[in-house]
Amino acid sequence: MIQTIDLRGRRLTDAELLTLVPRSASSVASAVDAVEAIIADVRQRGADALLEQAERFDRVRPTSIRVSADDIARAERDLDPAVRSALLTAIERVRRGTAAQVPPEVRTEIAPGATIVQRWRPVDRVGLYVPGGKAVYPSSVVMNVLAAQGAGVASIALASPPQEAFGGSVHPTILAAASLLGIDEVYAMGGAGAIGALAYGVPGFGLEPVQVITGPGNLFVATAKRAVTGVVGIDSEAGPTEILIIADETARADLVVADLLSQAEHDELASAVLVTTSSSLADAVAAALPAAADATPHAARVTTALRGQQSAIVIVDDLAVACRFSDAYAPEHLELHVADPHALLPALSHAGAIFVGAHTPVSLGDYAAGSNHVLPTGGQARFSAGLGAYTFLRAQQVVEYTRGALRAVADDVVSLAHAEELPAHGAAITARFSGPDATLD
Repeated sequence: MIQTIDLRGRRLTDAELLTLVPRSASSVASAVDAVEAIIADVRQRGADALLEQAERFDRVRPTSIRVSADDIARAERDLDPAVRSALLTAIERVRRGTAAQVPPEVRTEIAPGATIVQRWRPVDRVGLYVPGGKAVYPSSVVMNVLAAQGAGVASIALASPPQEAFGGSVHPTILAAASLLGIDEVYAMGGAGAIGALAYGVPGFGLEPVQVITGPGNLFVATAKRAVTGVVGIDSEAGPTEILIIADETARADLVVADLLSQAEHDELASAVLVTTSSSLADAVAAALPAAADATPHAARVTTALRGQQSAIVIVDDLAVACRFSDAYAPEHLELHVADPHALLPALSHAGAIFVGAHTPVSLGDYAAGSNHVLPTGGQARFSAGLGAYTFLRAQQVVEYTRGALRAVADDVVSLAHAEELPAHGAAITARFSGPDATLD
């Protein structure tokens, strides 16, 4: 069912490891033309384009793209009590985890009378995307909204695909989660069209453009986020989910299997990778996966994901190679099922989130660990971070010098200005020490 890649006995460079990591054949580049056409249509025709796209991609035409306040409030009233309790638990935990991500203001005295204040300011308005295709993701509402609220964002718009089963409105559990978090601006729109609408705005129904767009989605959502980057900021191009598990001979095969399946059930393009030093564990996992996959409610989807070229069991000589392979892969989710997981942490740099030990599965992080589950995929963890309050914050330096402090460094500034053949830069300094104030300090 799942391919095996045996790297034992091979001395591989980092570049060679990059060529060996299993990846899906699908890429953002394959959808660029279609996505750009969808976004252009939204910019030109606004609501009409979004309604036609809903009929085409979601098989339903919303009666209203903007969800009414009454519908949002009703969804919360009708929410299953057990789901409400679970969401409130997740909200409390993620809110606490997010609070730690807001840097304090720092004042630095460079010299007497010379200070720089490093402060962080939130963007004014953000657009949050919550998927709604093969599953329902109220947890993504929690993750996106709390990161923005934790940063202090004042205006939040949320978009999620219209649902055929609910008359073209957003799934009621999504609406209920939004209500619990105080979000009343919700739009029934999905895919690339929704990303374009958030980035450029739609005057026809009062959607103002945003400054940052975040949230996971399918290939078309990820491609659309790339297309609007520069017009807005984004978190990352979060595409189909990934899990990579590093395991040694102490790992339980049944737990490894369960965790691989937990992410494979998201999507046919989901990636499930085991990297192990134990051939016996590799054999046990490979033997158990077919029956375990067949037993899941989404057996066909899981089986397709496991059989895809993006999933694999990788056998390596030692944990050092396992760590190098993981860093080359840069997984969205990294689990450590080894005797001493903390010993591996210094060697692991590239992962969206790391789950340490047998009792910390990715599923915990998806809902109630307190961490954020919106994470970079497709190797972007090599240069991108997961979603957090910092995603919506901008570092800003506030510089203040007294006359004496400026005088102390004036000659140096003038010298550098002339060295760069920018004499007006220097003149802006000397002007402050000439004329009627020349003798003042």
